[in-house]
Amino acid sequence: MHICYVLLSPTFGMHQYTADLANRMVQFGYDVHLVTSARYPGHRYLPAVTIHTPVDTRSSGFSRDALQPAAVRKVAQVIQDLRPDVVHVTGPHPWNIPLLRRMRRVGVPVVHTLHDLDPHEGSLYGFLLRAWNRAVLRLADHILVHGVRYRERLLDMGIPAERLTCTPLLHLFLGHTWLGEVEHLAQVVRYEPCILFFGRLERYKGVDHLLTAWAMMNGCDAGDVRLILAGPGDLERLWPGPLPPRVEVHNHLIEDAQALELFRRCGLLVLPYMGGTQSALISAAYFFRKPVIAAPSGALEEYVADGETGWVVEPEHPPSLARCLSAVLSDVDRLARMGTAGRAWYDARRDAEERVLRRMYDEVAGGPGLS
Repeated sequence: MHICYVLLSPTFGMHQYTADLANRMVQFGYDVHLVTSARYPGHRYLPAVTIHTPVDTRSSGFSRDALQPAAVRKVAQVIQDLRPDVVHVTGPHPWNIPLLRRMRRVGVPVVHTLHDLDPHEGSLYGFLLRAWNRAVLRLADHILVHGVRYRERLLDMGIPAERLTCTPLLHLFLGHTWLGEVEHLAQVVRYEPCILFFGRLERYKGVDHLLTAWAMMNGCDAGDVRLILAGPGDLERLWPGPLPPRVEVHNHLIEDAQALELFRRCGLLVLPYMGGTQSALISAAYFFRKPVIAAPSGALEEYVADGETGWVVEPEHPPSLARCLSAVLSDVDRLARMGTAGRAWYDARRDAEERVLRRMYDEVAGGPGLS
């Protein structure tokens, strides 16, 4: 089978997601191409993935560089010339809509991932996202989502079940050069007295609630436990003034080696999100046998077996988060047991995901398409 992935954004996280799909399909023997921006992070993709960069986009949003109809036509022609059995559009971009129309006209079946059915809190383009989603749902042959609640919501909207596939987000945060040794590295983990928050520092991820909870813990007996914030973002905008004690900040894009070290050392991962849709970080924590604490934002609670692989805490409520953090970090044996359960959760769903994705591509490529 010939699969063409399309990601017109240079956004690193979207490329991490796309690379995981493309790299695995290459390993299954598929002929895999990627049509993307010249600014793509090449170190995420296996050399066997053939890359095409007909454009040089700078963002995934509604920005000035999206107003280039000639560039849209150029991308569409590159895709058509590849003669794919199926196209998978993996991330948002305004050009996706005219591309979907073009692919429908020429009879090329398209899968489109919808990552966000609702805009993140504080988004300036919420009404545009909803209109864009409606167009994608109308034009794409098949929709991939990463939460059962989103599949059910689309069914309630009248999208036929045969046009929907749902899998959890299970990709790691590593480039392809680590693929051969990451499993060995994940076997040797520690449970140090540190809590890890990993990823971009954004308001919708509840960073201020986490720091408030942390300050409450330090008002009691937090011992030598540390909170690590690892990722780029404007922390001063989220938390003006001095940070509470024992907060370690790595305010930059975290490279693979450092990310590996953080996940292997931490006691647990915390995701106090209040407007997130889903996150692959829960699966990454499970891969490294670390439990998680998450707020029930979006589909996050679907990824956590409460009391078995982690804990689901009351949303936007720092006291409950503080109580949970204080209660769990002192019991290393419990963290290890829950981390083992998390790894079993990950392995079972990773095996199932591979079967589901291959079946999805086979059915979409061989199906009659939409009228």
